[in-house]
Amino acid sequence: MRDFTTDHRWLSINTATVRKSHGVEQPLTDIIEACVKRDIRAISPWRDQVAAAGLPAISKLVKKHGLELSGYCRGGMFPALDTAGLKAARDDNRRAVDEACELHAACLVLVVGALPGALAGQAAHKDLALSRNQVSDGISELLEYAITNKMPLAIEPLHPMYAADRACINTMEQALDVCDALDPGKTGALGVAVDVYHVWWDPKLEAQIQRAGKERLLAFHVCDWMLPTTHLLEDRGMMGDGVIDIPRIRGWVEAQGFAGYSEVEIFSSGNWWQRQSAEVLDTCIARHRSAV
Repeated sequence: MRDFTTDHRWLSINTATVRKSHGVEQPLTDIIEACVKRDIRAISPWRDQVAAAGLPAISKLVKKHGLELSGYCRGGMFPALDTAGLKAARDDNRRAVDEACELHAACLVLVVGALPGALAGQAAHKDLALSRNQVSDGISELLEYAITNKMPLAIEPLHPMYAADRACINTMEQALDVCDALDPGKTGALGVAVDVYHVWWDPKLEAQIQRAGKERLLAFHVCDWMLPTTHLLEDRGMMGDGVIDIPRIRGWVEAQGFAGYSEVEIFSSGNWWQRQSAEVLDTCIARHRSAV
């Protein structure tokens, strides 16, 4: 394993981690400047943050500071009720690929979606198998466009508690089954984003990381699982504050040849988003050295 204890050259900040400071939404430009000030070399921005600032402005700022993008958040949300909805998802995902290319992201992360309408609180149907088929079809179609534009796609399996509303792909095994079906040659065009928050519990995790191999391991996300967890989405912990053995999982990933960034992605409405962004970033640097 690489030695993270002496510097933070392999730290990336998912910009959701400092989306808010003292509960107030922060401009992406300010987040980028704060990262640069701390010699953080990579970020992974969210599309809504980029849109608010303007893609040209963010592209210019990234290039100015020589930043890398460990990923771009996010594409996906493929399932829909009708052909118009499926087309809208297809078109939006193509735009996401275009944006990721403009920012020279390492990959476009896919949160694939689940039951249509569930995010709004009312699922239109309960046919999870149908949603999974639409996900597979959607990724297949997007993959052709992504290959043409040389943008790798990283399927992110989400914890099963999100199976109804955010992602009907919930394990590494499921994600890799899709990868094997659509990209059997392991070309590097399609792989997975390993987020420890979502997969740490999986008894097959080590074996599935080995199955993925270097070609399919496109991103590695870190945070921690708190006890008790008080919010299904916005109670992620800082590395070292919870129960995930992050160094063990990083060891499994690096044993396959992964040599990319460890991307800190924390949604925390009751804790870290209530703190000063400077404190959060400084803590990310310290915990990256001691707990990742």
